[in-house]
Amino acid sequence: MADDLRITLLNGAVALPRMGAVVAGPGRVPPFLVIDEHQVPVEPALQYLRDLALSDVSPLTCKSYGYDLLRWFRLLWLLEIEWDHATEAETLVLVGWLRTSSNPQRRSQVRGFPSAGAVNIRTGKPTLGAGYAPRTINHCLSVIWGLYNYHAGFGRGPLLNPVPDSAQRRGAMRHHSPLDPKPSVRRARLRQKVSKTQPRSIPDRLWDELFDAMHTDRDRALLLFYVSSGARASELLGIELTDLDWGGLRIWVVSKGTRIRQDIPADPRAFLHLAQYLEQEGLPEPGQPVFRTLRGEPRALSYWAMRRVLQRANTKLETNWTLHDLRHTAAIRLVSDPHMTLPEVQRILRHANLSTLSVYTAVRVEDIFDRLQQHYRRPRPVTTFPAGYDPQDVRTVFGA
Repeated sequence: MADDLRITLLNGAVALPRMGAVVAGPGRVPPFLVIDEHQVPVEPALQYLRDLALSDVSPLTCKSYGYDLLRWFRLLWLLEIEWDHATEAETLVLVGWLRTSSNPQRRSQVRGFPSAGAVNIRTGKPTLGAGYAPRTINHCLSVIWGLYNYHAGFGRGPLLNPVPDSAQRRGAMRHHSPLDPKPSVRRARLRQKVSKTQPRSIPDRLWDELFDAMHTDRDRALLLFYVSSGARASELLGIELTDLDWGGLRIWVVSKGTRIRQDIPADPRAFLHLAQYLEQEGLPEPGQPVFRTLRGEPRALSYWAMRRVLQRANTKLETNWTLHDLRHTAAIRLVSDPHMTLPEVQRILRHANLSTLSVYTAVRVEDIFDRLQQHYRRPRPVTTFPAGYDPQDVRTVFGA
């Protein structure tokens, strides 16, 4: 019976039980907890997340790790295996389930919405696949490996980490400089192959359509701030009135990685639409975000609400742009500007290493479209030979 259940899970034919949850912690350490069906914190996860929080990782990182741990414990609860008795066999079941089951976040209720994995003709971007992405699977494996590696340091848990590891990769990356190319090493068993994709930006024509699809000054201001400052979605949504430099045309955001408040320039038109929005809706309370909801009781505009704004525009335009595409658009526009230097672009985008900008320098089909059309219309060159040669002799010698 147990073997039949494992085979069923491997083929994604059964869902994991919806028991337990990830909830906010009672204090700041850790900021999020994994609880079981009885609302009791899962102690091994609690200790690991507390250690992460004390290691100064972002609260959102703890939340992300919590969901991966919850998925792992749900599998163990279903298989009736204690966490400290888990083996590689359970990891195999988890990877099989992630590879074959459908991701509930990929299910669209919109009639006529393109199927998962289909390529959008207008943008050239594929829609998200129906299952879990390879990066998601690898991230989940890294979190589980970290859980058992942490407890092994205190003599807890199984003797062997249930997640296979690549000693060659860890040895190669231990002293690797971010300025050097990554060494080519084999990935660990059960790790998924991740395809390298180039960042997509919004062409000017489609950008104009997207901007025209915004119906409020709030949304127009947000799009202009995104595409001119290169700010990340959550960074921009968290700014307050004290983060606006109207005279210097700058905004101050808390960077995702360093969590340092940094200033970045923005388009003057973004400040114009922002001023019109604030004139219509009024100023926020001190300490509250500038961007708020427009319906009901004013509250902070969340990432999911802003994503829904973009989704409505996508439905109208038959596109599939994302909020992160706006940051890619800003990056590619800046890198392509001959009057901007790469160190200046690095400062605006707040990348730790200059080499990170190399992904934005790839040639895009949209940029060379006109030259390609000229190439296709250009007549084929005709091979000719000097006068006086017998055509039959030429064909015999050169096979022409």
